[in-house]
Amino acid sequence: MSAISSLVPSRFLTLTAHLVIVIIIFWSRDNNVLACLPIDFTPQQYSSRDTELIVALSVTLGLFAIEYAGFLSGVSMFNKTQSLLSLAAHCAASVSLSLFVSEQWECTSYWYIFGFCSALPAFTEIIIFIAVIGWKRKPL
Repeated sequence: MSAISSLVPSRFLTLTAHLVIVIIIFWSRDNNVLACLPIDFTPQQYSSRDTELIVALSVTLGLFAIEYAGFLSGVSMFNKTQSLLSLAAHCAASVSLSLFVSEQWECTSYWYIFGFCSALPAFTEIIIFIAVIGWKRKPL
């Protein structure tokens, strides 16, 4: 089995693991929202932080749709650079978000994980999609 063909299932599994953890955070976001608030918080502060986390998780799900579309359509499935970037980012996100849930990190920590582990691979996926479909070029 070549290195490229072993990246494909690894990339799919880490992408799916990251997706599952994001869905779990949706279900159990109450503890993370409480970790973002001071000891004596108002219902308005709780609602604001809860909305912030819902928006962040929703945008993450949208970026998953972009990545799955590019991956499953075959546009970037065998692109080794995108596969390695996606594999590293989603593996790091899976570990970080597992700690985010279990250790009840603050909500601001999610934005850093989002930027490096969700937005970056999705952005590169869009670039590859534009290069392949828009300019009719062969993937790198």
